[in-house]
Amino acid sequence: MNTVQEAKRYLDNARQILSEKALKENGYYQDRKYVRMAGNTAYSGILVALDGLLEEKTKGRKEVTWYKTQLARLDKSILNSFVSAYDTLHLALGYDGNLNAKVATAGLEDAENIIHWVEQRTARA
Repeated sequence: MNTVQEAKRYLDNARQILSEKALKENGYYQDRKYVRMAGNTAYSGILVALDGLLEEKTKGRKEVTWYKTQLARLDKSILNSFVSAYDTLHLALGYDGNLNAKVATAGLEDAENIIHWVEQRTARA
């Protein structure tokens, strides 16, 4: 499976977690555990896509600053999406478990944007 397809699968899984387990009611999710899980899943999808594009051969995890540096060299607008996705998906949802459905939607849109950008760049290669 190529990395873009895998990243999209992560995003689909995050949406499924939110829709089936987080229990949205009046614009807010009711179960923080599943909001956290969905945020971390979607953010992981972004990293899978970016790792496939950037192909850096390092051992272990890369720091968020590494991704920011690499994206700043390639495309400033996608860097903005990445910073927003990091703040929204990884921090607000993944750590804090922010229950606002609009926050989750915004983060998922950023993730889609980044994955689509990666898909476009890898299609040209």
